[in-house]
Amino acid sequence: MNNTLIQTLASILASSSPLVFAVVGETINEKAGVTNLSLDGTILLSAMVGFAVAYTTNSLYLAFFAAMLVGMLVAGLVAFSSIALKLDQIAVGFVLTLLCTDLSTFFGNPFVRLPGPAVPYLPIPILKDIPVIGPIFFAQNVVVYLSLLLIVAAWWYIFKTQPGLKLQGIGERPAAAFARGTNVNKLRFLYTLVGGSLVGFAGASYSLFVQLGWSYHKTYGIGWIALAIVIFGGWNPVRGAVGAYIFGALQMLGSFAQGVPAFAEIPTQVFQTAPFALMIIALLLVSNESIDHFFSGSPVSRRIWRSLRGAPPGALSTTFEQE
Repeated sequence: MNNTLIQTLASILASSSPLVFAVVGETINEKAGVTNLSLDGTILLSAMVGFAVAYTTNSLYLAFFAAMLVGMLVAGLVAFSSIALKLDQIAVGFVLTLLCTDLSTFFGNPFVRLPGPAVPYLPIPILKDIPVIGPIFFAQNVVVYLSLLLIVAAWWYIFKTQPGLKLQGIGERPAAAFARGTNVNKLRFLYTLVGGSLVGFAGASYSLFVQLGWSYHKTYGIGWIALAIVIFGGWNPVRGAVGAYIFGALQMLGSFAQGVPAFAEIPTQVFQTAPFALMIIALLLVSNESIDHFFSGSPVSRRIWRSLRGAPPGALSTTFEQE
């Protein structure tokens, strides 16, 4: 395989890894029935906190830990307001997005455009020398390796374990899960914290790996894309990860297109925003029920299309009263 293509695939895998964390984290939240609409602000704030802690302590471990705490705190506010206060999850999440965005700007001001630590590359001996596969998957860093493990672990946990079935139950039919002895609200709170910690990890990954350093609105818009990819992936961590890689490929394609003479007259802003627009168009196609008519020719094609689309958890964004 061409070396340029191998390097491109490796770059897509690396640059998409933070988005994978955010997508899997939100997938877990929504599987539990909680919509965390604060993703964009959470990623911004955790990116700032992660870089600030890394800069002041020179410790990447503390940086990622602090960013995960930020993600858990914001997600915890969403869960508490929904479960305990019975407030609307969408409204609370949107307000927290705006709040976290402003907090990242205010507290991040002293750290704008400062050089700081970065996650080092950690090629795996022997495996990195495997033709084609080695340079793509095993000549990366620990963030990429963890993102790949997370995809497999999340899929296995959700669909192949007893606790995963309970997770699906509290998001699909919480009353039935409660009747079988499951503490629905406790588990919803727990899984929301877990998902929030992964979103916080994603934020720190951006400022310490993909886009080194901190600047205002550094990851602005990524959280909304993560929310869209969760729907695009049909609330499945594997398909969601594929959506994250597609988005990364679109961003990479936009960067390459800027160097093509035929596109020299096109403003650079078009290439920067095109991946976002294309991802939204793909989301609309996948989520639009009218597209079903194109695949209604036979029961087989209809089932395949609907399985690809996926369906949201039945009790998503709703509160549950435990009697």
